[in-house]
Amino acid sequence: MISRLAVASALAVATAAAAGPVAAEQPPVVTVSAVPDQDPFYAPPPDIDSLGNGQVVAGREISARLPVSVHAWQVSYRTNDSSGNAELGVTTLLVPTAPWTGPGSRPAVSEQIPEDSTGTRCAPSYGIGTGTLQSGDQIAAMLAEGWAVAVPDFEGPKSAFLTGPQSGHAILDGVRAAGGFTPAGLGPDTRWALDGYSGGAAATGWAAELQPTYAPDLAFAGAAIGGVPASLPAVMNNVDGGVFSGFLVGVLVSYQREFPEARIDELLNERGRADTAAAADLCVIDLLIRYPFWRLAAAITDGHRDDTRLTEVLQQNSLGGRAPTMPILNYQSDTDEVVPVAQADDLVSAWRQGGATVVTIRDPHGEHAQEASQRQATAQQFLRERLTGADPVVGADLNRPVGQR
Repeated sequence: MISRLAVASALAVATAAAAGPVAAEQPPVVTVSAVPDQDPFYAPPPDIDSLGNGQVVAGREISARLPVSVHAWQVSYRTNDSSGNAELGVTTLLVPTAPWTGPGSRPAVSEQIPEDSTGTRCAPSYGIGTGTLQSGDQIAAMLAEGWAVAVPDFEGPKSAFLTGPQSGHAILDGVRAAGGFTPAGLGPDTRWALDGYSGGAAATGWAAELQPTYAPDLAFAGAAIGGVPASLPAVMNNVDGGVFSGFLVGVLVSYQREFPEARIDELLNERGRADTAAAADLCVIDLLIRYPFWRLAAAITDGHRDDTRLTEVLQQNSLGGRAPTMPILNYQSDTDEVVPVAQADDLVSAWRQGGATVVTIRDPHGEHAQEASQRQATAQQFLRERLTGADPVVGADLNRPVGQR
């Protein structure tokens, strides 16, 4: 890419010298239409294995369907799946059109949307470009602060839901790519933070856990996570057979893609195979509407009732194995009907034992989706204080002590 840009620049200079001054042509702003797996922009280059983590592959300015005036670019880059194999990542960089008037350079937040889906048409980059984004209120609020926002497609090209290492890699390499993409105006002095709720919180937690080893070159002011599915065996057991069992079906689809070595398909009977095949291209609402009260026991062959491989791979993708070095805000409702609060408390305890600084909020009442909107301003305030260099964070439980329920 560099050599092509150099040749193009040289030709432009020669043409200008021969013909006199001309207006520089800007690449057209793209109107997104094709879903990612049918859009050539999302195709990995043949030499992707030779690229560095977070190295930019391509970028294009798009028309963003958001209620805030922004410049928007889709940026593709090299990242790695859960097994360390190179794959193409895409993040959408959003920069307010209004100039930054605060101190220093414009801050930035990597916002992990709870995609929770199995199809590329549900990817945030496609949603931002087409106006079909499943959750965008927090993005608009952060842009209103004047912050730049990166929204990575952290489920990757396989649309892999709740795959820990892969999502963490995609987020961290997306921040690297943002810093290397000149048109967005972000650079090495940009102050970054992370934010995510529910499935986006799981991905954010993995980025926070992996950052010290996978991306020690990056620094983050802090991360806000809410409704986090930390222990996946506990969460999947909680939704199994209930109103939200579509999440379990989505995990089965995703894990067959991301972890073929686990041979999850061998566990499934005819019904299980049919249901997961039918769920191969669904957004989160579709999953929940189509598979309420779905039971794993009815989809497993009789000979695999006691097989532990699914539980083992769920545990491998659970949080708590290492402590983040960035300060964390963790918030959740005690009455969360999707993600049990007890496993979130266990995550906080594990992180604190590893030396992490964690501030917790536990609301005594509220549903899973309600908590996201109820605490959006609180999470943003936490990030604002981190990004503006407020006093260092002191770990604290702002209402009930963690572990006392």
